[in-house]
Amino acid sequence: MRALLQRVRSASVSIDGEPVGSIDGGLLVFLGLEPGDTVPMGEKLLERVLKYRVFADEQGRMNRSLRDVSGGLLLVSQFTLAADTTRGLRPGFSTAMTPQEAEPLFGALYDHMEAVYSPLAGGRFGADMQVSLVNDGPVTFLLHS
Repeated sequence: MRALLQRVRSASVSIDGEPVGSIDGGLLVFLGLEPGDTVPMGEKLLERVLKYRVFADEQGRMNRSLRDVSGGLLLVSQFTLAADTTRGLRPGFSTAMTPQEAEPLFGALYDHMEAVYSPLAGGRFGADMQVSLVNDGPVTFLLHS
């Protein structure tokens, strides 16, 4: 499982021109699921996301977490994070979890986050989404489970 975190001043996701989720300042998290990933693994990774210190303290150091600053969290499924890019000029997706397995897993992880953190917004699994963001920094990290 991979989580690509981007610290943002704002972010939103739309489907067919209709907004489905947005946040003000906080984290945009793209989540890539791989075969063998489980709900407990995802919960642990997302708890790490909530505690990951990427926001500035009074001295300008990254010492504050999303929870510390009460920022928004926009969670978006992105299977391309699990792509095999080791050879050739076209990514392979045999390393990504199948949509039949990934959709219920992503749903369970979103439901878990809804129970433990607010404000939370999200995209729609499997949809062709347009994501807009104002990256803050830019600050971007890739976390693995």
